[in-house]
Amino acid sequence: MSSTVVSMQSAAVERNGNTILEGVDWQVTSDQRWVVLGPNGAGKTTLLQLAAAQLTPSSGTVTLLDQNTSEADPAELRPHIGFASNSLSRRLPYGETVLDIVLTAAYGITARWKEEYEDIDERRAHRVLAEWKVDHLAERKFGELSDGEQKRVQIARSVMADPELLLLDEPAASLDLGAREELVQLLGGYASSASAPAIIMVTHHVEEIPVGFTHAVVLAGGKVAAAGPIDETLTSDILSSAFGVPVEVTGNDGRFTARAKS
Repeated sequence: MSSTVVSMQSAAVERNGNTILEGVDWQVTSDQRWVVLGPNGAGKTTLLQLAAAQLTPSSGTVTLLDQNTSEADPAELRPHIGFASNSLSRRLPYGETVLDIVLTAAYGITARWKEEYEDIDERRAHRVLAEWKVDHLAERKFGELSDGEQKRVQIARSVMADPELLLLDEPAASLDLGAREELVQLLGGYASSASAPAIIMVTHHVEEIPVGFTHAVVLAGGKVAAAGPIDETLTSDILSSAFGVPVEVTGNDGRFTARAKS
């Protein structure tokens, strides 16, 4: 039975007098996998920060896992939220082994110190590395990996603590075609599993949306332009309006493509 993991009511974010997000009403349940799209500056990263308890709204309410983020202790919420992003990747020690990069997620830290791990922690770390096809890199230094390998290690780290909500900020950005498709395929298999948590993924490109994603929210100008089941939301008209350029969107077997109309 599904439960609500994210609920936003009239959520708004202002910075230095500028409105970044305005009037966001949005709910995510445990059985949904959402993709967030919109042009640069639309508020996608800010929306993800609200869902990660990294940011509280200037007005309105954000409830994560039944806790109002304006009142809750973020340190209690964040262990239940898996988060993978380029900004986090830059904070991970490049000299740490891949195994330790994943293991430290159990304590919510980014580097080994004096903490101790049990055999069950190491077994789980190896298991999630294997699920993302990087277990053979367990003893390699994180900084020695390719972009695609680092992305998969970071996702493995984000699911290490068995989160109730998984947030992915442009997981396929900067990857070449082969690495992108391998990652999208892995994400599709994960998203399609009934045991996976609720997922919210930000992307700039519809081609990066994996099979198994169920819903989409399109942002434009800091507001929700459209939100709902993915096939009803990722339409040519909605994306043309949001991005300000005529595009034609097509779907095939759960994957999408977009091209400018001639």
